[in-house]
Amino acid sequence: MHKAFIHPHAFDTLRTRSRGYLPHWELDGSTYSLTFRLADSLPRHVVSALLDERLALVRSITGGPRPPTLIERMEIDRLFGVRLDLQLDAAYGRCELRRPELANIVSSALTFFDGDRYELAAWCVMPNHVHVVMTPADGWRLDTILQSWKSYTSKQVNKALGRQGRFWQREYFDRVVRDRDDFVQSVGYVVNNPVKAGLGDWPFVWARSDLKL
Repeated sequence: MHKAFIHPHAFDTLRTRSRGYLPHWELDGSTYSLTFRLADSLPRHVVSALLDERLALVRSITGGPRPPTLIERMEIDRLFGVRLDLQLDAAYGRCELRRPELANIVSSALTFFDGDRYELAAWCVMPNHVHVVMTPADGWRLDTILQSWKSYTSKQVNKALGRQGRFWQREYFDRVVRDRDDFVQSVGYVVNNPVKAGLGDWPFVWARSDLKL
């Protein structure tokens, strides 16, 4: 059963890094809301506009040139995540995960190490992106888990399609789930994303049955 949000001493272990456009946090013992997407899921001009919107969010929340506080950063990440998802739900690109056999490859990879390397709370494989709410197990880093998912599924999907090349966009979005209310909202968003995007009875969505929401 899910139990972890922000650990009382998590900020003592705060790690920051950046491998692309967005900064990333890792806090030991914390739960994350994570989005990763296909390589062709957003046009360049949309990505540029999103980054400009994020800068505007930072300025509006901080009121000036100073860097955001930890709490402000969490709010910025939450608001930015909403705007990112709106663009992803517009279904740019080939949306290859509409194909059940390819979506199954991804969903199987997500669940393979559940209860071992991480604890899943909810996930959804959308036509051009993936949402996950999860908590890494002790000793496992978020970026390592994500790289494992992307590396394995990229190879398997390319094999199924008889091609080579990049399948996933290198950059991804992750944010720390702040508290129980945020957790409930995050899981609810993942579960309801297919309906919100007009996909109807979409099969590639899941949440733990023992969650007390």
